[in-house]
Amino acid sequence: MADADKLDIEIIRDECIGDGACCSDAPGTFEMDDENIAIFKNPITDDRDTIVEAARNCPTEAIIVKDKETGEQLFPEE
Repeated sequence: MADADKLDIEIIRDECIGDGACCSDAPGTFEMDDENIAIFKNPITDDRDTIVEAARNCPTEAIIVKDKETGEQLFPEE
């Protein structure tokens, strides 16, 4: 079961270069739009660790992941 509802995930569109690593790493969360920019799938089906790992593998750090309950930024680390 996905726990994306416990995460605040942001894609910074201006920083996304369309590498697609996020789509490969978390195919239940990310896909590319018509402009080759990452967007969210609906519903998101990946687990927390998978989503954070996909953010880590983004070459431009265009994905920000925070824990909704604690407010802790999981990636990029502050």
